[in-house]
Amino acid sequence: MFLSKKELQELTGYQRPSAQIRWLSRNGYRSAVGADGCPKVLKRMVYAKLGPSTHQAIDEEPDFAALVR
Repeated sequence: MFLSKKELQELTGYQRPSAQIRWLSRNGYRSAVGADGCPKVLKRMVYAKLGPSTHQAIDEEPDFAALVR
């Protein structure tokens, strides 16, 4: 459900929760701060940001082969 403390360190590159929160905010990740002062980030938020795109690639050129009979 949430990233582990180790996963947060790997994502942000920081160990201190305050630095992690600052990094998350600057990089567009929504997070909540727990009673322990550590950021809480949903795993699905990270996947949505870094996972595969839902957009299909668009060809840059028309398909000229379709014009040949």
